[in-house]
Amino acid sequence: MSDTVTTARPAAEETGASRGTEQGAAARPVRQRDAFFDNAKYLAIVLVAVGHAWEPLRPDSRAVTALYMLVYAFHMPAFIIVSGYFSRTFDGSPGRLKRLVTGVAVPYVVFETAYTLFTRWTSQDPDRPVSLLDPLYLTWFLAALFVWRLTTPLWRHVRWPLPTALVIAMLATLSPSIGHDLDLQRTLQFLPYFVSGLLLRPEHFRLVRRRKARILAVPVGVCALGVAYWAVPRMNYAWFFHADSARELAAPFWYGPVMTLAAFGCSAVLVACFLAWVPGRRTWFTALGAGTLYGYLLHGFVAQAAEYGGWYEPAWVHGPVGVLAATLVAAVVVTALCTPSVRRVFRCVTEPGMAWAFGTGNAAPPRGDARA
Repeated sequence: MSDTVTTARPAAEETGASRGTEQGAAARPVRQRDAFFDNAKYLAIVLVAVGHAWEPLRPDSRAVTALYMLVYAFHMPAFIIVSGYFSRTFDGSPGRLKRLVTGVAVPYVVFETAYTLFTRWTSQDPDRPVSLLDPLYLTWFLAALFVWRLTTPLWRHVRWPLPTALVIAMLATLSPSIGHDLDLQRTLQFLPYFVSGLLLRPEHFRLVRRRKARILAVPVGVCALGVAYWAVPRMNYAWFFHADSARELAAPFWYGPVMTLAAFGCSAVLVACFLAWVPGRRTWFTALGAGTLYGYLLHGFVAQAAEYGGWYEPAWVHGPVGVLAATLVAAVVVTALCTPSVRRVFRCVTEPGMAWAFGTGNAAPPRGDARA
């Protein structure tokens, strides 16, 4: 969940010793981060953490469930769309493939194992197997991103990429036999959002950031919250998880394709509203946008420990004060996990260089280029 925006600049003036050997070489691009996308990623990861903090509070509050449903309708679609947008340069070259392995596959293996071991302790299930084919908890995103990224070159040649991706997602809801290997059901159902990101251009983001869009996003967001509150007793919000087929959600088979299109339309509108509210200037949290992968992968341990430790057992936690407290704690915790100090500690497993495993013939893109 990190990205870079590239702009080419003239190479630095060479010294006499290097001028003879480097003269005529192409200027190397200087990587600059876009404050807008860093802001968007930070705000989205805060919503992810807050959503997990709300999970144990849903049974006691229709309002919390409505907020939970609203947030789940757009926070992961937003992440995935941004991931797709920054995947446009993936061409399957050796350097890109290396970054895909070190920046996505290796963290997946590490955190899939870590979450399995942690779950054995918190759920008191010492026999839970470590399975890299069955993503646990948060790790599904890395498995899905690995698959989506590999298919990026293919989508450049498909005549109607977004309709094709939507058809694939709709068909996936018809088959409960897809199984859970690499969470393929969720990978296929979220595919249209990734493809949408591949198709977007900078002018599309400028469009939603106009003043008119920001003003319009306010009533749309309020109406969406009202609809979510109305839908709580009438709709299964698991449709927004995109993790199960229609049959597994106890719905007629034709609900799957219909709900896929409906959820995509709702999520696309809400993502546009969310991006309209994201500031484009540098703020106090802009720098934290570079560490959202760390916040994403690490906050799950805190969320699971909170339930295991009985943090939700006091009655006051299930009232308005408790909901507010859980929200603030989740936001503070995930913010701390995105800081440079935490990134330095865990970089060895989230962004390993792994020079020992690869030859030097093909340089990899700079860190942060493999994920969004």
